[in-house]
Amino acid sequence: MHKHEESFWGGIVKSMGLVFGDIGTSPIYTLTVIFALTKPTEANILGILSLIVWTLVILVSVEYAWLAMSLGRKGEGGTIVLKEILVRLLKGGRYLGLVSFLSFVGVSLLLGDGVITPAISILSAVEGLVLIPACANLSQGTLIFFAACIAVTLFVFQFKGTDKVARAFGPLMVLWFAALTVSGLIAISGHPSIVKAASPWYAVKFFMENGLSGFFVLSEVILCATGGEALYADMGHLGRKPILRAWYFVFVALVINYLGQGAFLLAHPDTKNTLFGMVQGQSQLLYIPFLILTVLATVIASQALISGVFSIVYQGITTRIMPLMKVDYTSSHLKSQIYIGSVNWFLMILVIFIMLLFKKSENLAAAYGLAVTGTMTITGIMMSIIFGHTTKKWKVPIAILVTLVDLIFLIANLNKLPHGGYWSLILAGVPFLTILIWTKGQRALYRALRPLDIETFLLSYEQIYAKGRTIPGTGLFFTREWHVVPPYVVHCIIRSNIIYERNVFISIIRTEEPFGVKFKLTAERGPGLESFEIFAGYMEVIDIEGLLKRNGIVEKVIFYGVEDIATNNPVWKVFSAIKKLTPNFVQFNKLPASKLQGVLTRVEM
Repeated sequence: MHKHEESFWGGIVKSMGLVFGDIGTSPIYTLTVIFALTKPTEANILGILSLIVWTLVILVSVEYAWLAMSLGRKGEGGTIVLKEILVRLLKGGRYLGLVSFLSFVGVSLLLGDGVITPAISILSAVEGLVLIPACANLSQGTLIFFAACIAVTLFVFQFKGTDKVARAFGPLMVLWFAALTVSGLIAISGHPSIVKAASPWYAVKFFMENGLSGFFVLSEVILCATGGEALYADMGHLGRKPILRAWYFVFVALVINYLGQGAFLLAHPDTKNTLFGMVQGQSQLLYIPFLILTVLATVIASQALISGVFSIVYQGITTRIMPLMKVDYTSSHLKSQIYIGSVNWFLMILVIFIMLLFKKSENLAAAYGLAVTGTMTITGIMMSIIFGHTTKKWKVPIAILVTLVDLIFLIANLNKLPHGGYWSLILAGVPFLTILIWTKGQRALYRALRPLDIETFLLSYEQIYAKGRTIPGTGLFFTREWHVVPPYVVHCIIRSNIIYERNVFISIIRTEEPFGVKFKLTAERGPGLESFEIFAGYMEVIDIEGLLKRNGIVEKVIFYGVEDIATNNPVWKVFSAIKKLTPNFVQFNKLPASKLQGVLTRVEM
């Protein structure tokens, strides 16, 4: 019993550290940004608080905690998982192209969000320094410098892996949510009537009184739900139950804090920075410790997002929608703990660039929201299609209603486009174009290579093998599928007569499940020819060398194909450049360099 209790609470604490950083730090800037644009009258404060509470209920609790989290594959979640579920359900139907397109957009928007979130979180926390009398005269440039230093430190230490640091994250975030709850309760006790803002009536009234300008306030209200998608995306790290249990605590803490900030605003309508003003008003002594805790919480939030970006990219690599990149595994027992250097440094440069470009957290809020609402809408559409194809058809109307709410938020966010919102589209555009060029290029390359079928290949192979001029030992040849022979193998064996006593075609097939490795060695595909198939989950890290040894394959040499692309098409030129810049399949799988032999094939595209 005691052990169960410990894992019950342990799971909740861990979830707070790894999943709820982003949504947990949104009280730092949400109300500050909204009331920089809206007059803090009593009616407005009640209306906006009501909108915030119901946004958290509909977009986070209903959409993610309740609907999306019921759709996992082996406990994994996220846009790519929704795509994999749909591919199975639709079995090549006419919607398949649309589903792929939506999932590409969803993944790209999430990656674009990975730049803006650390920038806005860290900047908004550092801006709290100005309320300390000794730091009151700090220029915005100095604040940006501090924020950039924190960001650089965060990215520099990524390669060590978050496994060891993550243990401290949970307790720190528990402390953070406790601080939010306590400061909120103190403020509410001064104005208990603020609690009535939890009624949806005030939200409706706010729209009725403010019309179109009230509708556009939704583009700032969405700030309170950013990070909601992490509940589903991070499901694979911790499992569904601990995240759901932690969400109840987090939800209560957030609502209490937002209501507290509203109560503080009723009494001090001229406050510039609501959360920091409220805490400072309650206790001068505890303000500096609270500020330090805020900075730590935003670092943890950014960390969770960076780990999430690595996860998405890795899923993208193994499901073949993204080019191969060098991946390092930072934990021997946590499969999800990975580090991708190229992504890490690219993210760091972009985060600092965005900080310098927007200068203040409230300016950054203009770029924020589009990506989040876009991702939420896509999740809603994909969930509605999935529920429509399963036994849970009764969930379809709920999923459609939620998607409509997402769509309303998305439309409200479109007014941010001219004010900096276009940056979130530019940031999402980079991965989106990469995915499109890569997936289309791979298909075109495969067609241009014109591989042979195994029957045609065997006609020549058997004649050469029968001459008995084989090389002693075992030669390995990497192929996509054992029965489709790539040109480089034909070049090696048929044209150059490089034929070993034992020739093994190795193919790695990624399954639709996140984890699990199976293999199948088939002898006598032809004289001296065998096939070795490895079936691995798309989050799985494969030890190819280990599997070969277990099956008694001791290779003398490993052959793999290298394509030299000749083309005048500008798109294929970009594709060729990506192929040259990224590691090839064999480098990605970390095979012994001394045994590798690349065979060049020139391809006209």
